[in-house]
Amino acid sequence: MARGLILSSPTLTATTCLFASISKTPPKSFNLSFGLKLIHHHYHLIPSPCSFSVDSSPSQCSIDISKYTETFSRRMAMAGLKPHHRIGQLLFVSLIFPAEKLNLFCKMQIFAQLALGVSGGPDSMALCVLTAGWKTAGADAVTSENGGFIDGLLAIIVDHGLRAESKEEANIVSHRVSKMGIRCEIACCDWPSGRPKQGQLQEAAREMRYQIFQEVCAQHRIGVLLIAQHADDQAELFILRLSRNSGVLGLAGMPFTSQIFPTYTQSYREVQANQGILLVRPLLEFSKEDMYKICQGGSENWVEDPTNQSPLYARNRIRMVLNNLSSSAFKFELQALISACRITRTYVDQIAYSLIRDAVVIKDHGYVVIDLQILCPLKVEDICLMKFLSLILQFVSQRQRQIRGSALKLLMDYIRTFPCKNSVTAAGCYLCPDPGSRGSRVLVCCCSNGCAFPLKIEYFESQSQGQQGCCVANELEKIIEAEKSYANHLVLDASDVHFLDVNPELVLTEAKRLNIIGESTYNSIFALQKQETAHFRSKTEVISDSASKHGVTPFSKSLQPGQFCYFMDRFILTWKLKNNIDNDKLSGLVDYEMDLGEETRSLCCTSCVAGNNKVPEVRHMIESDWLYLAELSKYPLSKNFPQYEVKSVNGTKQIMDRTSPCLHYASVSAKQALRLLKSIPVAARRSLPVLINQQGQLLSIPHWDLILHSGIFQSVNFKHCPFLMVHMEFKPKIPLGGGHTHSYSKIVT
Repeated sequence: MARGLILSSPTLTATTCLFASISKTPPKSFNLSFGLKLIHHHYHLIPSPCSFSVDSSPSQCSIDISKYTETFSRRMAMAGLKPHHRIGQLLFVSLIFPAEKLNLFCKMQIFAQLALGVSGGPDSMALCVLTAGWKTAGADAVTSENGGFIDGLLAIIVDHGLRAESKEEANIVSHRVSKMGIRCEIACCDWPSGRPKQGQLQEAAREMRYQIFQEVCAQHRIGVLLIAQHADDQAELFILRLSRNSGVLGLAGMPFTSQIFPTYTQSYREVQANQGILLVRPLLEFSKEDMYKICQGGSENWVEDPTNQSPLYARNRIRMVLNNLSSSAFKFELQALISACRITRTYVDQIAYSLIRDAVVIKDHGYVVIDLQILCPLKVEDICLMKFLSLILQFVSQRQRQIRGSALKLLMDYIRTFPCKNSVTAAGCYLCPDPGSRGSRVLVCCCSNGCAFPLKIEYFESQSQGQQGCCVANELEKIIEAEKSYANHLVLDASDVHFLDVNPELVLTEAKRLNIIGESTYNSIFALQKQETAHFRSKTEVISDSASKHGVTPFSKSLQPGQFCYFMDRFILTWKLKNNIDNDKLSGLVDYEMDLGEETRSLCCTSCVAGNNKVPEVRHMIESDWLYLAELSKYPLSKNFPQYEVKSVNGTKQIMDRTSPCLHYASVSAKQALRLLKSIPVAARRSLPVLINQQGQLLSIPHWDLILHSGIFQSVNFKHCPFLMVHMEFKPKIPLGGGHTHSYSKIVT
């Protein structure tokens, strides 16, 4: 969290010692320029060991922030958000109040619908001021029933735990924000590998902070997170990426809205909801100076982080230089250049999503097929085709970040070769001609040979999502659709878009040629870029790869009955042993007069490879599984055949007596599975999950529905035992398109 210098607003004149426990009494109210009631309290704090208090002059004129409130309300509407939206679950006060107060509040229910990332600095405090006013607009949102807090807001304060005084400072910020009427939750960081190195501290803290934001939002089923990044942050990011030779899409900076998805899944409910978190940056039109004015107009204190002055970090160096380049012309032209890049990104996104809609088919087995005749890749601009491929590969590989760099250039050349004849592996994906298409279609599936990243399997217990969870997902979906509807009106023509075919190294030159920036601004940006590029090359600031407190479950961990497995962020699996067999499962065994009653069930499930005391493991399908099915399916189900010798995938042999009902069922099941698996391309089959026993022998290819060309639904559902029930569902964590992202570009005046 932000820490250090504690500043106060002009209305504060005295210093008082105040501890930061959450107030048990309703906060006081005051009138802001919204013309609405907001929560507020005036106080000072005794400085912490690294901070001191400063008073602004009481005689300073009050600041009217009505223009900021109007702009903020408009931006929230552009994001599809309205003050009455309920995008969260019911939270009980027991999470907030100590145990001795439960009997007073146990019946109360709290709506936590919007989360705010709050550090206590001027940016996040300004966000609190504006959000509180917006949320209470036109409604009596502060009532005695919700403890005097504004209905539907939760501030998340992250205590990074990197300094001794960080806990006290988090409590200070919590008290201040709660006095504004916003409920707070302090979340503490866990650094299992120890404190990050000094040069990596800011990036590691940022990664940890966003991970905690996602965890808290998931815990409370909050679907929208507001972040206080503003126009000056965009300018810093532009210079930073320019010095790293980023393309125009990267130079466009942070989008106005986007969706983020958790790296690790906490529960089955999270997978089912599959909405991620809508990240909204409603302050991107505001400057850093505006942040201070909003805090002063709202009579709010803030804290300044002294580490923001350290030249050790790239952002700080860029910020300090930009602050010295304070002319209004420079600021205007720099923001105009960023806006031009954002317009370009919006256009590229529109083209890429249109191509996905027209030329891509998603298969329920985790792969996609690209129709090259519809795509016409030779007629698509390079930058649009690369974005299209990046989105496809991100979806198939389920990576958190889109693929960039040389891999995309390789794939662009590959996909422009028509007809497609060869295969290629890139960014965790395998591309090859779609069988039967004569090279007119390309199949893209997950590479299962471990060349890209290790097998990822997560295990969790079953949790009922409940009606409230469904309502949250539905409400968030409506919000996203409302915002998309707004974005669809921003139809751009290529003639209005710059930098489509400009080399990243020439963006500044092209901007000067187009009179977006003048000679003076060009020289200033170029000098700053050159300075930071030299610093970057001399001492690379490595992004921290700090260990998460969540570990990827080892491959060898068994999948217990009734437990859920999330395989490679795309398939949900679960299994159990049934007490009886469905009649349709017996159809293949009727001719063998098998007794499948209770007594035989006991014999079956203790003698076969899926017995009661044998717990399966999960891995992807390999070629030996196909061979094993072929061998198993060849056995004649003859009563005169005394026993069967079955080879497992590791070459060992297993003798099964002919009287075992499971063997007869497995043979019939293998025949059916082979017939249906033939409709799935070999490359795609290799990425499917299967259940095996501890000796590596195939137990089951999980159940899923397959649509044949005849339109009939049939199930690929190989099982060694008729009492074994395994279910699989295709549920990718990251949707095709990498989530919802919009820039809403405009030149900021």
